[in-house]
Amino acid sequence: MKIEYDPKHDLMNIEFLSDVEIEESLEVRGVVIDYAKDGRIVAIEILDASQNTQRDPLHQFNVSVIREAVAA
Repeated sequence: MKIEYDPKHDLMNIEFLSDVEIEESLEVRGVVIDYAKDGRIVAIEILDASQNTQRDPLHQFNVSVIREAVAA
C-alpha cells in the first residue's frame, strides 16, 4: 500500500494494488474509488484533500496494523 499527498493539486491517493489496471472509477462527494476488472479496490483518491480532511493531510499521519495469529 502506498499513500501520497500532492500539495500542488491538493490530492491524496491511497494505492492498494500497484500493478492492477483500473477498469472503473466512481466519484462520491470528492472521493474517487478506482476498481479493477474483478471488483477489487485499486486505489482511493481524495480530491481537495486539505478541505475534505484537515489542513495538512499528512501532518498527523498515524498507521496502526492489527494482525491476529492464524490458528494452525
